[in-house]
Formats: sequence, C-alpha cells, structure tokens
Amino acid sequence: MKKKNNMKAWLYLLPAILFLGVFMVYPLIDVCIYSLEESYAADGTVASIGLGNFRDVLCDKFFIQALKNTFILVIITVPLSTGLSLLIALGLSSIKTVKKAFQTIYFLPYVTNTLAVGLVFMYLFDKTDRTSGLVNMLLGTDIDFIDGEYWMKMLVTSLYTVWIVMPFKILILTSALASVNQDYYKAAKVDGASSARIFRKITLPMISPTVFYLIITGFIGAFKAYSDEVALFGSKLNVAGMNTIVGYVYDMLYDQPGGGDFGNASAAALILFAIVFTITVINLRFSRNKVQYM
Repeated sequence: MKKKNNMKAWLYLLPAILFLGVFMVYPLIDVCIYSLEESYAADGTVASIGLGNFRDVLCDKFFIQALKNTFILVIITVPLSTGLSLLIALGLSSIKTVKKAFQTIYFLPYVTNTLAVGLVFMYLFDKTDRTSGLVNMLLGTDIDFIDGEYWMKMLVTSLYTVWIVMPFKILILTSALASVNQDYYKAAKVDGASSARIFRKITLPMISPTVFYLIITGFIGAFKAYSDEVALFGSKLNVAGMNTIVGYVYDMLYDQPGGGDFGNASAAALILFAIVFTITVINLRFSRNKVQYM
C-alpha cells in the first residue's frame, strides 16, 4: 500500500519535475558548459576548455561598471522600498472606511506597463531643448537628470525602481498586518504600552517572515534589473554608463558584431547566480535569530 502511494505521489510530481528539468536544470547545465568553452576550431568544434571567459568578463570595464550599478541599486532600493512600503501599509491598516480604495490606488503602478511608467519619468526628469522637465520647473533648478552626471542618473533610476516595486510590497505587508491576532494589541493597550513599543514587540515580530520574504525577493529582483534602465536611458546602456549585469549578459548575446559571445554571456550569468546565491544564503543564516515563525 505504501509503495502504491509513493508511486501515485511521484506521478503527481512528474509534470513539475519535467518542467523544472527542461526549463531550469537543462539551461543551467548548458550555461555552465558554454562558460568553459574558450575558443573554437575552424570546423566549429571546441578548441579549448578553461576559465578564460570568467577572466575576460571580470577584466571588462563594462562588466565592472554594470556590477557597480547593480550593487548601488540593490543597496539603495531594497531597504528604501521595504521601509516605505511598511510605513504605507501601517497607515493603510489604520484606515477603515476607504482602505480598499487606497490599496487599489497604490497597486496601480505594479500593473502598469514598465515602459509606460518610464515615459512618465522621462517627462518628469528629462531635460530637452524645449523644456527643462517638470521636476526642474518645480524645484527651480537646471539639472540634467537623464544625460548628465552619474549620480543624477542613479537618483532617477533608484526613484523609478522604488516606485515600481513598492505596490507589490504594500499589498503583501497589508495582508500580513491584517493577519496579526488583535488580542495581542488589546492586551498591550491594557498594560499601557506605547505605539512604538507595540510595533517593536508585537507587530514587527509577527510580520517578520513576510518582511524577510520581501527582502529576499527584493534582493533577487534588484540584481535582475534591466528593463527599468532601458525605459529611462534606452537600449545603449553602456553609453549612458547605466548598464546592469543582466543588461551586460543581453549585450554579450545580442549586441556583439558577428554574433553573440555565448562564452562571456554564460560566465557573466554564472557570476550573477553566484552573487545572488551567496547573498541569499547570508540572509537565510541571519534570519535564524531574527525571524519568528509561528
């Protein structure tokens, strides 16, 4: 009977296993193979195997710039978007009458096309011959946010990224706050606990698994950033100095003269995988004593 149940369980899992094998495991193995193929003979066969592709990528100034841009975006946008989302979610949770209406309004940027939002930000920040941009008009400044200094471009990119990711985080955090047992709050108020103490001792520990989930997924999403930068600066991100690691991989595959450089693209993709994997493991180890699972 037990053997029959095991067979039935494997049959239920078979579609998912096949899907993961075809679309995740096989591509990963293929990327690992490509990353080690250094050169090819005239007949198209592999002439040498080694780590030369990794060396070429790590010595490429465009990859170093993309790595720098990606890390800056991660460091700025993940804590900022999570913190702001938590504050807004706390505000929404205290509203009773029009709570659902505000939730819908805050969620709209998430379902809006990324390029459409990018065009709006271009209108707000882009300085042209005819206009200085709406932000410059409001601030009374003359700053070129799109084609000017590096940190001005990074500021716009960070604001854009935070704006795009906040709606999802607000929705998730609002749901988490609604699931907290109200009896804890009633008992704390009877004991005369302040709002700040209630937040630190009750609210934050109770929603810590959700916050941790958003931080992990935020790190992964920020490291995969690419479309946001294209929406703001166009497809020539190396020229703008605003490329990301994913953008670098794309350029290696599709923007090389004479065909794609699959070896360097695969090496860069594996470096990105190693970075994301390492940071995820560090976060998981850190969360053991910080996250409280009920």
